[in-house]
Amino acid sequence: MAQGFTPIVEFYGANAALLNQRLMHWSHTDAAGIETDRLELTLNIEGLEGLPSLSGKIGLRVGYKETGLVEKGEFVITQRTPVLFPMRLMIVATAAPFSVVDKSGYRQRRSASHGPTTLGALFRQLVSRHGFSPRVAPTLDGIAIEHIDQSNESDMAFITRLAKRYNAVTKPFNELYVLAEAGQAKSLTGQLLPEVKLSVTHDNRPGNQAFITAKLDEKSRSKYMGSRVSWWDAAAGKQRVVQVGIAPFKTLRQPCQNEAEARAVAEGELRRVGREGLKLQIDCPGNPLLAAEGLLMLDDTWPVYMQGRWSITKVTHVGDPATGYRSSIIAGGLAEQA
Repeated sequence: MAQGFTPIVEFYGANAALLNQRLMHWSHTDAAGIETDRLELTLNIEGLEGLPSLSGKIGLRVGYKETGLVEKGEFVITQRTPVLFPMRLMIVATAAPFSVVDKSGYRQRRSASHGPTTLGALFRQLVSRHGFSPRVAPTLDGIAIEHIDQSNESDMAFITRLAKRYNAVTKPFNELYVLAEAGQAKSLTGQLLPEVKLSVTHDNRPGNQAFITAKLDEKSRSKYMGSRVSWWDAAAGKQRVVQVGIAPFKTLRQPCQNEAEARAVAEGELRRVGREGLKLQIDCPGNPLLAAEGLLMLDDTWPVYMQGRWSITKVTHVGDPATGYRSSIIAGGLAEQA
């Protein structure tokens, strides 16, 4: 999808009129997993009586006049920093579920035992009590959990640990809370994200609107082609091992209650190691469709070693009078699909 030429950023909700009229610079960081989405704004407050309040939610839409706006979620102001000369106000806001006020006890430590249950059922139980509407990927929903303890940890930390155990990502977005496989083209609202295609122009150089820069970091490629997880067979009175993939195997020191749980953990780890070792950083013209957990396609205008699909782990969108609207992407290599 071609982008337009006239960038637009639009706020709605609390203080919307003030933000839309006095905005000078904005930055929105959209990250995968548990990292909090973050919004940073700089306002011109010359002649303004008082400061905007910290209460209420700020909604953000970004895009182009020619192609429309894309919803980026709701945020709560967590920090205000007034500056004297020039008269400016720096605002930091975080995704609404991560605001300072924790009314539902989302970050409150607690202890509990769970099981037998499934990953999907446990996730729904945990997030529903905080007022969220859960969304669970079908591939993760039915994973059996014989027993697991929540030991003096918040629901936020426990949910994060659960997701990591099965190589999943989990994150709230407005009123939704999504549990999905890492690297899959799922948005936080559960809708499919469009695969974003990037091309390098023939005249790719600084000063051009379409200028793109990129850097590829390649650590040692994964040493493992398979994973191995043990589980305790109570009936036979001995420890058994599940392995997936091929040698060399990565052995996980993570006790499991049964074969099904061990296999789910091993398969999650195999998906993870298939993508590790490659990190791509790109700075490109602003594209509101770029989002964490989305897929990026680099076509044949790119060097051969960069071509193909990448899984986006973080995007920072920036709007500034000097540089215009730009997007900075961090993406990881994807495992080959069968």
